[in-house]
Amino acid sequence: MLPYACPGRLTGWSSVILAIDQGTTGTTTLVIDEDTRIVGRAYAPVDQSYPRPGWVEHDPNQIWDGVQRSARQALEVAPAGAVAAIGITNQRETAVAWDAATLQPLGPAIVWQDVRTAPQMAELEANGQGVAVREATGLRPSPYFSAGKFGWMLKHVPDVAAARDAGRLRLGTVDAWLIARLTGGAHVSDVTNASRTLLMDLDTGHWSSDMTELFGIPSHALPEIVPSEGECALTGRDAPVAPGIPISGIAGDQQAALFGHLAVSPGEAKVTYGTGCFLLQHAGNKRPQDIDHLLTTVALGRPKGLTYAYEGSVFTGGALVQWLRDELGLIGDAPEIEALARAVPDTAGAVIVPAFTGLGAPYWDPDARGAILGLTRGVTAAHLARAALEAIVHQVQDVLDLMPALSGQLLVDGGAAANDLLLHLQAASAARSVARPADIETTALGAAYLAGLAQGVWSSVDELRALRPAPTLFEPGREALTISRPNWRRAVQRTRGWASAPSDA
Repeated sequence: MLPYACPGRLTGWSSVILAIDQGTTGTTTLVIDEDTRIVGRAYAPVDQSYPRPGWVEHDPNQIWDGVQRSARQALEVAPAGAVAAIGITNQRETAVAWDAATLQPLGPAIVWQDVRTAPQMAELEANGQGVAVREATGLRPSPYFSAGKFGWMLKHVPDVAAARDAGRLRLGTVDAWLIARLTGGAHVSDVTNASRTLLMDLDTGHWSSDMTELFGIPSHALPEIVPSEGECALTGRDAPVAPGIPISGIAGDQQAALFGHLAVSPGEAKVTYGTGCFLLQHAGNKRPQDIDHLLTTVALGRPKGLTYAYEGSVFTGGALVQWLRDELGLIGDAPEIEALARAVPDTAGAVIVPAFTGLGAPYWDPDARGAILGLTRGVTAAHLARAALEAIVHQVQDVLDLMPALSGQLLVDGGAAANDLLLHLQAASAARSVARPADIETTALGAAYLAGLAQGVWSSVDELRALRPAPTLFEPGREALTISRPNWRRAVQRTRGWASAPSDA
């Protein structure tokens, strides 16, 4: 037996899983015991910078420092040697470049929200290449995905081009960056993250030579693609845990959240209310037929092969609440929005379209910009708070309207899922029950489940289901949207193409 293998279920602290959830605004690290209870938790914020309109960046070293700090704090509850495995989940599509020898970043990380490559993607569509991209990857040319970001770095960051020429360039999403740092240089990425780059063939689960050529990405700089469940690397001496701990669960945040709900059957769907809102619906173990305006992506890479999902990505969800708090000062803390919104029965005619970085599904318009319409002197902070919650619900409904019929309840997670009014409104809009788990840290739990299954901490999904407490249900009929669907669509239309419209100046 290898020294890090799980010895089986014992009493006391026999083993725990360290789950690292590296998100857009911070890193949450959990320690999960064999009964799936969260016994340790820590958080480290991550700064975003906006050097130009539409540009969004991170400091990769700050991300790594936050992972180390939060992991050490979370593990203060566990004795040395108790970690059986590490699971990693991460913000997807965010692009990082680093030096293979020094493991130092070669520039800022370009965040998934960044739209600097919109002209390139529009040109691909105009040239008719969008069809080939869709057929190969299940995605569409969009600045959202990583390939354009990698290409931008190669053209505009001298250190990236120099590292390529010297054969020392490493390109990857945040999972690959963290694994490189945790292990001392392993260069791997799981299939869910790879499927979000515009560079992976969705049928084979391998890098597509046609796509790497189209985007000008050197294949030798890309990581090896590995399954989401299964040991892929061991920690090194610089990790915040002992050397030799297996990294055995990796998934992009939205796929990890779907698995965190243990949604493994076709038709099951979840919404994660995070910085954005992300809907995934399980589509089975064969690539499904594409649906216009939705994405087809990998749900997971498990020992028996790939499973697939439909996805709709809403770019601004919880970030709208943050904007009301940080930029407008309407609330002091995000949870305050629920009480403020409940203080009024409607929005007084106000409609907010939060297209701060463009619109995602189903519009895919990087040139859309945010707007508040219907303002009168009678509109108060409370009306804007309610309009913000209704805007989140309408954006989610825009995606639900395109998905195949859901099976069962609409599963929800993410920070904003703690807002009861939001979930009542979502249940009313979707006309079905909404189920919130006992702990909304579903993304980190999904990564932990993958890691624990790979190491034998749990034997099956059925065993995990038996350990989970029942969710809280929100039924239709308690609340109702006051912004109608036609008015919502009319408001969205007013925001379309704003950034590309000719100026009078």
